[in-house]
Amino acid sequence: MSAPEVSRFASFDGTELAVHRQGSGRPVVLLHGLFSSAQMNWIKWGHGKRLAEAGFEAIMLDFRVHGESAAPHDPAAYPKGVLVRDVAALVEHLGLSQGEYDLVGFSLGARTAIHAVAHAVLAPRRLAICGMGVAGLGEWARRAAHFKRVIDEFDTIKPGDPAYTARTFLKSQGVDRVAARLLLDTMDDFDLARLAAIVMPAAVICGDEDRDNGSGEELAALLPDAHYVEVPGGHLNSVTKPELGEALVAFLEA
Repeated sequence: MSAPEVSRFASFDGTELAVHRQGSGRPVVLLHGLFSSAQMNWIKWGHGKRLAEAGFEAIMLDFRVHGESAAPHDPAAYPKGVLVRDVAALVEHLGLSQGEYDLVGFSLGARTAIHAVAHAVLAPRRLAICGMGVAGLGEWARRAAHFKRVIDEFDTIKPGDPAYTARTFLKSQGVDRVAARLLLDTMDDFDLARLAAIVMPAAVICGDEDRDNGSGEELAALLPDAHYVEVPGGHLNSVTKPELGEALVAFLEA
């Protein structure tokens, strides 16, 4: 199996975004987590390869400010809902029609996918929601405040501080902190009543020790046509386990 090929395209506002593609077959658009990347969530641990070997094309976007995509410092590059608009731009760029592709998101990627589908911006054939529960769809201001503190106090956060793990992760990923702070203000809370609009088959896939975003089982129960799948791990390491990729293939092949 050949390595993913990376290309770039201009999003709705001209911002250059990177997309990694592996395999051929029915397209699967994969969205990574906050301050991570396609490489960290999907490529490094073999999930893209596993999908490709199962006969899919894994299309793995780097969100703006993440991975190999641009991280502009102009506040105008960060309107509300910018990540949803970026994913819609990718789908348009690829010429994918309604119901012609599947959509997978982990953590922030799952949150973005839910917003996009519930607001009828995207219409995938199937939707896989990974590392997300009901609580993760709300209280965004509190969550954003945590990461803003990490950014603002980056050089003074020491081991033992509750923010140290997040600081270490941002440093390891080389996140542009100026752009990241701008991005944090583009996201809104989600109205749970809109879950009723997500009518395609869905799977909520979470680690058995993952409590970061609340209950995945509760989220699955609120969706019209969803089931809950448990895989090993907590929020930070469930994405490193082969069981996540296996669960994705099983759901998308069904």
